Amino acid sequence: MSTRSVPGHGRPDPSLSTIMSERRALINLAYRMLGSLAEAEDAVQEAYARWYAMTRQQQQAIESPGAWLTKVTGRVCLDLLGSARVRRERYVGDWLPEPLPDHTEWLSKPLGAVEGDPADRVTLDESVSMAFLVVLESMTPAERVTFVLHDIFGYPFADVADIVGRTPAACRKLASSARHRIHAARTPAGPMAHQADIVRDFKQAWEAKDIDALIRLLDPDAMMTADGGGLATAALRPIRGREKVARFALGIADKVADVTILELNVNGQPGLVVQQAGATVSVVAFTVTGNRITHIWSVRNPEKLRPWSTERQVPPTDVREVADGDRPALGGNAAAPPAQARCRDHG
Repeated sequence: MSTRSVPGHGRPDPSLSTIMSERRALINLAYRMLGSLAEAEDAVQEAYARWYAMTRQQQQAIESPGAWLTKVTGRVCLDLLGSARVRRERYVGDWLPEPLPDHTEWLSKPLGAVEGDPADRVTLDESVSMAFLVVLESMTPAERVTFVLHDIFGYPFADVADIVGRTPAACRKLASSARHRIHAARTPAGPMAHQADIVRDFKQAWEAKDIDALIRLLDPDAMMTADGGGLATAALRPIRGREKVARFALGIADKVADVTILELNVNGQPGLVVQQAGATVSVVAFTVTGNRITHIWSVRNPEKLRPWSTERQVPPTDVREVADGDRPALGGNAAAPPAQARCRDHG
């Protein structure tokens, strides 16, 4: 077991590796709260900045740096969500979450996350799907932060309350309200291989400009939502009805040339990536229910496609499996040491 460095002896702080190894897990948490990888990275960077703004004595008084960073990240995300709602009201067209490449990078938990009641939890892979993130966008900032921390990452309400500035009882109500939104929007998902087959059929029908095949693959009430952010051509409002969606898709096919369509996972589910002259110009996610596509999400805003256009990824870190007895509390803030005790409240 490592010990803290002794001030004045010139030895590196052994906690540095622990602190930096939390980065991926913290970005996982922040991305689900914010729906934007860029904003998630900013939030985590701010948490680290606050850590290093403290004196060595203040840092050493914190029993669990990882739990402290999680708490600060949660508070930063809560503040960002409030300002983001205002910015998104001025956004050109519909705002969609930033799509992510292969989902295996996004399934780690921050130090302190625990296993809660499965009835009140959602899986980590489901929580990063495009449809799920869109529902999270409909929540209030406090609802979203509470739901992500408790229902996805399993933090007790006592810890969550300290982050959102509410009582544990109020947090239970927030989580319950958020849960109702999720359940109302949730649709049964089939096996991943079946979803991939449907998406592949859609790709082939689009490339062949076969409108009848496209219509057969779409649910009668299918919807397409696009996000260009005023920086790329995209429908400003959702398109509803399978005939309209199919015709709009074919209209795009008629206007583009020399594109390559790749079948890749988008936010952990089968999707399509459209490239032109080697650059990614669109990332498309799907919601598949049974044998039909019910929703298509097309992200064309180039600012949201950077993870798909470069090798830019979250730096790899050691994802540790932490025994229940070793999981620390989420105590403290950027100006003071954390509380020493953790109240385990999974209610």
